Formats: sequence, structure tokens, C-alpha cells
Amino acid sequence: MDKDVSQELLDVVDENDQIVDVKTRGEIHKLGLMHRASHILVFNSQGKLFLQKRSMNKDENPGLWDTSAAGHVDSGEDYLACAVRELDEELGISGEVSLILLFRIPASSQTGMEHCAIYACQFDGPLTLQAEEIDEGLWVSPEMMSQRVKDSDPGLTEGAKLIWKLYCGRYGTSSWIDTLSE
Repeated sequence: MDKDVSQELLDVVDENDQIVDVKTRGEIHKLGLMHRASHILVFNSQGKLFLQKRSMNKDENPGLWDTSAAGHVDSGEDYLACAVRELDEELGISGEVSLILLFRIPASSQTGMEHCAIYACQFDGPLTLQAEEIDEGLWVSPEMMSQRVKDSDPGLTEGAKLIWKLYCGRYGTSSWIDTLSE
């Protein structure tokens, strides 16, 4: 699949996440404009978090470990639809998965100028990794992820570090599904 992602149309948004324009992904990144992304944290029933290692062919953060799945919100798409699409495209998860909106992060240099919606789900089935996007995957305990973030592991994306810090600040690292149902 030789798709030129730099030509994908994305909504340009302002500091309040309101749409102000539509431009190509390439233009948005070149000009440092605010746009939108969804990230999904996939946990299994043992409480482990799935991390993806970004393909060496990616234009941003190649070869770094990132959240379970993530992607830009296409023009005209909402955050939830993007999250559902990315789970299917990147991990082969579709159908009976319930996504829970955990929190949002405003656009900043730390997020690559992306307003981010962070979702979580539980999944124990087999994963089908999208070869164009992901080189490998790994299930890690919340404690291991916290240690990697605390150590400022250079193998993790800055976005994944930020998301995990915010996640732990809100929910801790104990049984995530119990915390969300309170």
C-alpha cells in the first residue's frame, strides 16, 4: 500500500479545538498548525497495556514505542470515529469493543500541536498489526510502563509519556476497569 499520507485532508483547529480551515497533513505539519488526533490505550484482562513500535518508515517518531493505536482525525471525522477506525486499521480490533473516553489533552508542542482525545478499551483477542504502521507490539504491566516513563525512556514517544503521566494522575495503575466504573 503506497499511500501518500502527506496528502490526507485534516481539519485545522484553533486553541479551543474549533475548526478554522482544512489543509493537507503535509502542510499542517510543515506549518506547525493545530489539528486533532485520537489515542487508544488497549488493556487486556490481566491489566497489561499494549504498546506498538512505530514503523521505521513513519514520518514522525519512527522506531519508537507509542500508545496502543493512534491517528489523525480526518477532515469531517470526529474523535470517536477516528479511534474506532485506528483500532481496526492498526490492530485489527473491530466490532464488540467498548471505547471509554478517558480525557482530552490540548494542543501543544509536546503533542505535536495535536488536540488529543484519549480512549481506553479492554481486548483479549488476537491482534493483527498493520505492517505499514507497526514494526512490533508488546504487552507491558502498568508498573513497567510507569518505570519507563519515570526513567524518561528515549525509546518511548513524548506523546506516550505525556499520556501515561496524565492517565496515572487520574486513574493510578491499579485495575483500570474498576477505576473507570467508579
